[in-house]
Amino acid sequence: MTEMQSEPSSPYGSKAFEGPVFRKKRDVPDGLWMRCAGCEGMLYRKAVAENLMVCPECQCHFRMGAAERISQLTDPDTFEELFTDIAPADPLEFHWLGKSYADRLREEQAKTGNIEAIKTGVGFIKGRRVALGVMDGEFLMGSMGSVLGEKLSLLTEEAASQNLPLIVVCMSGGARMHEGALSLMQMAKTSAALARFDDAGGLYISVLADPTTGGTTASFAMLGDIIIAEPGALIGFAGQRVIANTIKAELPDGFQRAEFLLEHGFIDMIVHRKDLRSELARLIDYCGE
Repeated sequence: MTEMQSEPSSPYGSKAFEGPVFRKKRDVPDGLWMRCAGCEGMLYRKAVAENLMVCPECQCHFRMGAAERISQLTDPDTFEELFTDIAPADPLEFHWLGKSYADRLREEQAKTGNIEAIKTGVGFIKGRRVALGVMDGEFLMGSMGSVLGEKLSLLTEEAASQNLPLIVVCMSGGARMHEGALSLMQMAKTSAALARFDDAGGLYISVLADPTTGGTTASFAMLGDIIIAEPGALIGFAGQRVIANTIKAELPDGFQRAEFLLEHGFIDMIVHRKDLRSELARLIDYCGE
């Protein structure tokens, strides 16, 4: 009989070796990083937020909600929101892709915390009291419905009654199809309110953020005594493909961007977001408001 040889001792003890041991990978929270649409670089979201939602590499201006914009523009704790009791309804009982407009409104209100696609009120910008309206592109793409038009018209009347400069930050995908002609009527309504404000000698500054399109561009957005745009903002009425197919021509580079519009005299200036507060205060002082 042959003597059985003992197995060599293992450094891992009596338990059989099952392969290399790896440290459990830590879960990385979602939303920490974001890709810049300008330079396509990966950016730390917190660093972008601290830079006023502007890419620190290429200065691309990201979109932001109304509450965040108001916080950036106004002096701390000075903004008093007005007309919060006016809420949208569903007069046409509109249905789209199996969902009612009323249900869609409730979803948007829960998502953004806003009643409508605009916040209106009074506050201070570097010590200057102003009437301020800020559209929210996160609420149904900042589309203009009957409540948005009503709140903007009321804000214009408030500015006139208190002799305040009126500032509106526009960010809109255009008129809201869910309300049909009622939405289109707001173009005339807001324009008429601004005409009365102009007759009373009021100062209206329009700030165009990305995007400002459709019926908003065709009405109150382009009626400012001074029209400011943020760098790279998309500003226009119809979409580029619609225009190109209609006129059967290739559109120039940068068409409908803020820089193109400034070159062709459609706007007065382009102001970086970090300078916007100071520029608004300077313009108010310059105009004697």
